[in-house]
Amino acid sequence: MYFEGKKILVIGGTGTIGKSVIKHLIKENPQVINIFSRDEYKQHKLQDEFGNSDKLSFIIGDIREYDTLLNAMKDIDYVLHLAAMKRVDSCENNPYEAVKTNVHGTHNVMQAAISQNVKKVIFTSSDKAISPTNSYGATKLIAERLISAAEWNRKENETIFASVRFGNVMGSRGSVIPLFKESILKNKKVSITDKNMTRFMMTLNQATELTIKALKEAKGGEVFVLKMPVINLGDLADILIEETCKKHQIIREEIDIEVTGLRPGEKMYEELMTYDESILAWELPDMFIIPGSSSGEDRYRHAKKAKTGTYSSSSQETINTNELRLLLKEAALI
Repeated sequence: MYFEGKKILVIGGTGTIGKSVIKHLIKENPQVINIFSRDEYKQHKLQDEFGNSDKLSFIIGDIREYDTLLNAMKDIDYVLHLAAMKRVDSCENNPYEAVKTNVHGTHNVMQAAISQNVKKVIFTSSDKAISPTNSYGATKLIAERLISAAEWNRKENETIFASVRFGNVMGSRGSVIPLFKESILKNKKVSITDKNMTRFMMTLNQATELTIKALKEAKGGEVFVLKMPVINLGDLADILIEETCKKHQIIREEIDIEVTGLRPGEKMYEELMTYDESILAWELPDMFIIPGSSSGEDRYRHAKKAKTGTYSSSSQETINTNELRLLLKEAALI
Protein backbone atom coordinates (compact mmCIF):
# COMPACT_ATOMS: atom_id res chain seq x y z
CA MET A 1 0.00 0.00 0.00
CA TYR A 2 1.24 3.45 -0.99
CA PHE A 3 0.83 5.11 2.43
CA GLU A 4 1.76 2.19 4.68
CA GLY A 5 4.20 3.31 7.36
CA LYS A 6 4.24 6.89 6.02
CA LYS A 7 3.79 10.16 7.91
CA ILE A 8 1.13 12.42 6.41
CA LEU A 9 0.11 16.00 7.19
CA VAL A 10 -3.44 17.07 6.27
CA ILE A 11 -3.72 20.87 6.40
CA GLY A 12 -7.35 21.89 6.86
CA GLY A 13 -8.09 18.34 7.95
CA THR A 14 -11.22 19.19 9.95
CA GLY A 15 -13.16 20.31 6.86
CA THR A 16 -15.54 18.11 4.85
CA ILE A 17 -12.95 16.95 2.32
CA GLY A 18 -10.24 16.70 4.98
CA LYS A 19 -12.29 14.28 7.09
CA SER A 20 -13.09 12.16 4.05
CA VAL A 21 -9.43 12.07 2.99
CA ILE A 22 -8.38 10.98 6.49
CA LYS A 23 -10.95 8.14 6.45
CA HIS A 24 -9.45 6.86 3.19
CA LEU A 25 -5.81 7.29 4.24
CA ILE A 26 -6.16 5.58 7.59
CA LYS A 27 -7.20 2.36 5.81
CA GLU A 28 -3.70 2.12 4.29
CA ASN A 29 -2.03 1.87 7.71
CA PRO A 30 0.14 5.02 7.73
CA GLN A 31 2.43 5.55 10.69
CA VAL A 32 0.66 8.78 11.59
CA ILE A 33 -1.70 11.38 10.12
CA ASN A 34 -1.14 14.86 11.55
CA ILE A 35 -4.23 17.07 11.30
CA PHE A 36 -3.43 20.78 11.10
CA SER A 37 -6.19 23.40 11.51
CA ARG A 38 -7.16 26.53 13.44
CA ASP A 39 -10.29 25.19 15.14
CA GLU A 40 -9.72 23.31 18.39
CA TYR A 41 -13.42 22.44 18.75
CA LYS A 42 -13.57 20.77 15.33
CA GLN A 43 -10.34 18.91 16.15
CA HIS A 44 -11.92 17.66 19.38
CA LYS A 45 -15.04 16.48 17.51
CA LEU A 46 -12.91 14.75 14.89
CA GLN A 47 -10.85 13.02 17.58
CA ASP A 48 -14.08 11.64 19.07
CA GLU A 49 -15.33 10.62 15.63
CA PHE A 50 -12.25 8.46 15.07
CA GLY A 51 -12.39 6.98 18.57
CA ASN A 52 -9.15 8.65 19.71
CA SER A 53 -7.16 6.65 17.16
CA ASP A 54 -3.43 6.42 17.90
CA LYS A 55 -2.84 6.97 14.16
CA LEU A 56 -4.06 10.59 14.43
CA SER A 57 -2.23 13.57 15.88
CA PHE A 58 -3.69 17.10 16.10
CA ILE A 59 -1.87 20.41 15.62
CA ILE A 60 -3.43 23.84 16.18
CA GLY A 61 -2.06 26.31 13.68
CA ASP A 62 -2.66 28.76 10.85
CA ILE A 63 -1.02 28.54 7.42
CA ARG A 64 -0.33 32.27 7.68
CA GLU A 65 2.31 31.39 10.31
CA TYR A 66 5.41 29.91 8.68
CA ASP A 67 7.14 28.70 11.86
CA THR A 68 4.11 26.63 12.90
CA LEU A 69 4.04 24.95 9.49
CA LEU A 70 7.79 24.32 9.61
CA ASN A 71 7.43 22.46 12.90
CA ALA A 72 4.36 20.57 11.70
CA MET A 73 6.26 19.22 8.67
CA LYS A 74 9.19 17.73 10.53
CA ASP A 75 9.75 14.12 9.29
CA ILE A 76 6.57 14.28 7.15
CA ASP A 77 6.45 12.31 3.86
CA TYR A 78 3.30 13.73 2.22
CA VAL A 79 1.26 16.91 2.65
CA LEU A 80 -2.34 17.49 1.54
CA HIS A 81 -3.04 21.24 1.56
CA LEU A 82 -6.83 21.65 1.84
CA ALA A 83 -7.04 24.86 3.90
CA ALA A 84 -8.42 28.04 2.33
CA MET A 85 -10.77 30.96 2.64
CA LYS A 86 -13.49 29.52 0.39
CA ARG A 87 -16.66 31.62 0.60
CA VAL A 88 -16.97 33.89 -2.44
CA ASP A 89 -18.80 36.64 -0.54
CA SER A 90 -16.30 36.65 2.35
CA CYS A 91 -13.38 36.89 -0.08
CA GLU A 92 -15.11 39.70 -2.01
CA ASN A 93 -15.61 41.70 1.17
CA ASN A 94 -12.15 40.90 2.58
CA PRO A 95 -9.87 40.45 -0.45
CA TYR A 96 -6.58 40.98 1.37
CA GLU A 97 -7.55 38.42 4.01
CA ALA A 98 -8.12 35.98 1.13
CA VAL A 99 -4.66 36.85 -0.22
CA LYS A 100 -3.06 36.27 3.19
CA THR A 101 -4.61 32.81 3.53
CA ASN A 102 -4.85 31.51 -0.03
CA VAL A 103 -1.69 33.02 -1.52
CA HIS A 104 0.75 33.79 1.33
CA GLY A 105 -0.46 30.71 3.21
CA THR A 106 0.21 28.46 0.22
CA HIS A 107 3.66 30.01 -0.21
CA ASN A 108 4.38 29.25 3.46
CA VAL A 109 3.28 25.63 2.95
CA MET A 110 5.65 25.31 -0.01
CA GLN A 111 8.66 26.84 1.72
CA ALA A 112 8.16 24.75 4.87
CA ALA A 113 7.81 21.56 2.79
CA ILE A 114 11.05 22.24 0.90
CA SER A 115 12.89 23.07 4.14
CA GLN A 116 11.74 19.81 5.77
CA ASN A 117 12.37 17.62 2.68
CA VAL A 118 8.73 16.54 2.28
CA LYS A 119 8.36 14.14 -0.66
CA LYS A 120 5.11 15.47 -2.18
CA VAL A 121 2.57 18.26 -1.59
CA ILE A 122 -0.90 18.32 -3.17
CA PHE A 123 -2.80 21.64 -3.31
CA THR A 124 -6.59 21.74 -3.78
CA SER A 125 -7.72 24.39 -6.26
CA SER A 126 -11.10 25.34 -7.73
CA ASP A 127 -12.89 25.77 -11.05
CA LYS A 128 -13.27 29.41 -9.97
CA ALA A 129 -9.52 29.83 -10.60
CA ILE A 130 -10.22 29.68 -14.36
CA SER A 131 -10.92 33.13 -15.89
CA PRO A 132 -11.64 34.40 -12.35
CA THR A 133 -14.29 37.05 -11.77
CA ASN A 134 -13.98 37.15 -7.98
CA SER A 135 -11.30 37.49 -5.32
CA TYR A 136 -11.58 33.85 -4.28
CA GLY A 137 -10.91 32.60 -7.82
CA ALA A 138 -8.07 35.09 -8.31
CA THR A 139 -6.29 33.97 -5.14
CA LYS A 140 -6.71 30.31 -6.08
CA LEU A 141 -5.27 31.02 -9.54
CA ILE A 142 -2.16 32.66 -8.07
CA ALA A 143 -1.73 29.80 -5.58
CA GLU A 144 -2.05 27.28 -8.42
CA ARG A 145 0.63 29.14 -10.39
CA LEU A 146 2.93 29.13 -7.36
CA ILE A 147 2.56 25.36 -7.12
CA SER A 148 3.17 24.79 -10.86
CA ALA A 149 6.09 27.24 -10.99
CA ALA A 150 7.92 25.24 -8.31
CA GLU A 151 8.64 22.56 -10.95
CA TRP A 152 10.81 24.92 -12.99
CA ASN A 153 13.16 25.56 -10.09
CA ARG A 154 13.04 22.13 -8.45
CA LYS A 155 16.30 20.36 -7.79
CA GLU A 156 16.63 16.58 -8.01
CA ASN A 157 15.04 14.79 -5.05
CA GLU A 158 13.43 18.03 -3.87
CA THR A 159 9.72 18.28 -2.94
CA ILE A 160 7.20 17.52 -5.73
CA PHE A 161 4.21 19.91 -5.90
CA ALA A 162 0.96 19.45 -7.83
CA SER A 163 -2.65 20.73 -7.79
CA VAL A 164 -6.10 19.23 -8.11
CA ARG A 165 -8.89 21.37 -9.54
CA PHE A 166 -12.35 20.78 -8.07
CA GLY A 167 -15.85 21.70 -9.10
CA ASN A 168 -18.53 22.02 -6.43
CA VAL A 169 -18.37 19.20 -3.89
CA MET A 170 -21.86 17.96 -3.05
CA GLY A 171 -22.78 18.44 0.60
CA SER A 172 -19.58 20.20 1.64
CA ARG A 173 -19.69 23.30 3.84
CA GLY A 174 -20.84 26.20 1.66
CA SER A 175 -22.39 23.86 -0.93
CA VAL A 176 -25.82 25.02 -2.13
CA ILE A 177 -27.40 21.65 -1.29
CA PRO A 178 -27.48 21.95 2.54
CA LEU A 179 -28.30 25.68 2.15
CA PHE A 180 -31.29 24.91 -0.09
CA LYS A 181 -32.58 22.21 2.27
CA GLU A 182 -32.23 24.48 5.30
CA SER A 183 -34.04 27.34 3.52
CA ILE A 184 -36.92 25.06 2.49
CA LEU A 185 -37.48 23.98 6.10
CA LYS A 186 -36.93 27.36 7.75
CA ASN A 187 -38.17 29.90 5.20
CA LYS A 188 -40.44 27.87 2.89
CA LYS A 189 -38.47 29.16 -0.09
CA VAL A 190 -35.30 28.68 -2.12
CA SER A 191 -33.24 31.65 -3.31
CA ILE A 192 -31.57 30.88 -6.62
CA THR A 193 -29.34 33.10 -8.75
CA ASP A 194 -30.69 31.91 -12.09
CA LYS A 195 -32.53 28.70 -13.00
CA ASN A 196 -30.33 28.27 -16.10
CA MET A 197 -27.03 28.56 -14.21
CA THR A 198 -24.81 25.50 -14.69
CA ARG A 199 -22.17 24.05 -12.38
CA PHE A 200 -19.70 21.17 -12.27
CA MET A 201 -20.69 18.89 -9.39
CA MET A 202 -18.70 16.08 -7.83
CA THR A 203 -19.43 13.79 -4.91
CA LEU A 204 -17.33 13.90 -1.76
CA ASN A 205 -16.00 10.45 -2.58
CA GLN A 206 -14.91 11.60 -6.07
CA ALA A 207 -13.12 14.63 -4.61
CA THR A 208 -11.36 12.42 -2.08
CA GLU A 209 -10.28 9.80 -4.60
CA LEU A 210 -9.04 12.49 -7.03
CA THR A 211 -6.90 14.09 -4.32
CA ILE A 212 -5.31 10.80 -3.30
CA LYS A 213 -4.84 9.64 -6.92
CA ALA A 214 -3.20 12.97 -7.78
CA LEU A 215 -0.73 12.55 -4.93
CA LYS A 216 0.22 9.09 -6.20
CA GLU A 217 0.47 10.21 -9.86
CA ALA A 218 2.19 13.58 -9.35
CA LYS A 219 5.58 13.99 -10.99
CA GLY A 220 5.87 17.75 -10.54
CA GLY A 221 3.83 20.86 -11.35
CA GLU A 222 0.71 19.19 -12.75
CA VAL A 223 -2.89 20.28 -12.40
CA PHE A 224 -5.25 17.28 -12.20
CA VAL A 225 -8.81 17.94 -13.40
CA LEU A 226 -11.55 15.39 -12.72
CA LYS A 227 -14.13 14.76 -15.43
CA MET A 228 -17.38 15.49 -13.65
CA PRO A 229 -21.08 15.91 -14.44
CA VAL A 230 -22.64 19.30 -15.16
CA ILE A 231 -25.88 20.12 -13.39
CA ASN A 232 -28.54 22.77 -13.98
CA LEU A 233 -29.23 24.79 -10.82
CA GLY A 234 -32.97 24.98 -11.55
CA ASP A 235 -33.15 21.16 -11.76
CA LEU A 236 -31.23 20.86 -8.50
CA ALA A 237 -33.63 23.24 -6.72
CA ASP A 238 -36.70 21.37 -8.04
CA ILE A 239 -35.40 17.97 -6.89
CA LEU A 240 -34.39 19.22 -3.43
CA ILE A 241 -37.76 20.91 -2.94
CA GLU A 242 -39.61 17.77 -4.04
CA GLU A 243 -37.55 15.38 -1.90
CA THR A 244 -37.48 17.63 1.19
CA CYS A 245 -41.23 18.20 1.03
CA LYS A 246 -41.82 14.46 0.71
CA LYS A 247 -39.55 13.67 3.68
CA HIS A 248 -41.01 16.32 6.00
CA GLN A 249 -44.66 16.17 4.85
CA ILE A 250 -44.64 19.71 3.47
CA ILE A 251 -47.04 20.76 0.72
CA ARG A 252 -44.95 21.39 -2.42
CA GLU A 253 -46.98 24.42 -3.47
CA GLU A 254 -46.05 26.20 -0.22
CA ILE A 255 -42.41 26.49 -1.31
CA ASP A 256 -41.43 29.53 -3.39
CA ILE A 257 -38.43 29.86 -5.70
CA GLU A 258 -36.94 33.35 -5.53
CA VAL A 259 -34.67 34.30 -8.46
CA THR A 260 -32.14 36.85 -7.18
CA GLY A 261 -29.88 37.45 -10.21
CA LEU A 262 -26.08 37.30 -10.31
CA ARG A 263 -24.24 38.57 -7.23
CA PRO A 264 -20.87 40.37 -7.50
CA GLY A 265 -18.23 37.90 -8.66
CA GLU A 266 -20.68 35.19 -9.76
CA LYS A 267 -20.74 33.56 -13.21
CA MET A 268 -23.55 31.84 -15.09
CA TYR A 269 -21.18 28.95 -15.80
CA GLU A 270 -17.80 27.64 -14.64
CA GLU A 271 -14.69 26.40 -16.44
CA LEU A 272 -12.33 23.61 -15.42
CA MET A 273 -9.78 23.92 -18.22
CA THR A 274 -9.01 26.68 -20.70
CA TYR A 275 -8.44 26.19 -24.43
CA ASP A 276 -4.72 26.97 -24.03
CA GLU A 277 -4.41 24.40 -21.23
CA SER A 278 -6.17 21.78 -23.35
CA ILE A 279 -3.43 22.06 -25.99
CA LEU A 280 -0.92 20.78 -23.40
CA ALA A 281 -3.25 18.44 -21.52
CA TRP A 282 -3.22 14.65 -21.32
CA GLU A 283 -6.32 12.56 -20.80
CA LEU A 284 -7.11 9.55 -18.64
CA PRO A 285 -10.55 7.89 -18.46
CA ASP A 286 -11.49 9.84 -15.33
CA MET A 287 -9.36 12.99 -15.48
CA PHE A 288 -7.22 15.41 -17.45
CA ILE A 289 -3.60 16.15 -16.52
CA ILE A 290 -2.23 19.59 -17.36
CA PRO A 291 1.57 19.11 -17.14
CA GLY A 292 3.77 21.51 -15.24
CA SER A 293 6.57 21.25 -17.80
CA SER A 294 7.07 20.33 -21.44
CA SER A 295 8.18 16.79 -20.66
CA GLY A 296 4.71 15.23 -20.94
CA GLU A 297 5.70 12.74 -23.64
CA ASP A 298 8.01 10.93 -21.21
CA ARG A 299 5.87 11.35 -18.12
CA TYR A 300 2.40 10.34 -19.28
CA ARG A 301 2.83 7.36 -21.59
CA HIS A 302 -0.25 5.79 -19.96
CA ALA A 303 -2.42 8.73 -21.13
CA LYS A 304 -3.55 10.09 -24.51
CA LYS A 305 -3.47 13.68 -25.72
CA ALA A 306 -6.61 15.59 -24.77
CA LYS A 307 -8.95 17.01 -27.38
CA THR A 308 -8.45 20.78 -27.65
CA GLY A 309 -11.23 23.02 -26.39
CA THR A 310 -12.46 24.85 -23.30
CA TYR A 311 -13.84 22.49 -20.66
CA SER A 312 -16.79 24.62 -19.55
CA SER A 313 -20.15 23.92 -17.91
CA SER A 314 -21.73 26.02 -20.69
CA SER A 315 -20.50 23.70 -23.45
CA GLN A 316 -21.02 20.36 -21.66
CA GLU A 317 -24.41 18.66 -21.72
CA THR A 318 -26.15 18.78 -18.34
CA ILE A 319 -27.26 15.52 -16.78
CA ASN A 320 -31.02 14.95 -16.74
CA THR A 321 -33.17 15.09 -13.60
CA ASN A 322 -33.21 11.30 -13.17
CA GLU A 323 -29.40 11.14 -13.32
CA LEU A 324 -29.10 14.08 -10.91
CA ARG A 325 -31.56 12.50 -8.48
CA LEU A 326 -29.55 9.25 -8.58
CA LEU A 327 -26.30 11.15 -7.97
CA LEU A 328 -27.82 12.89 -4.93
CA LYS A 329 -29.09 9.57 -3.56
CA GLU A 330 -25.71 7.88 -4.05
CA ALA A 331 -24.14 10.76 -2.09
CA ALA A 332 -26.81 10.29 0.65
CA LEU A 333 -27.94 13.90 0.22
CA ILE A 334 -31.64 13.09 -0.35
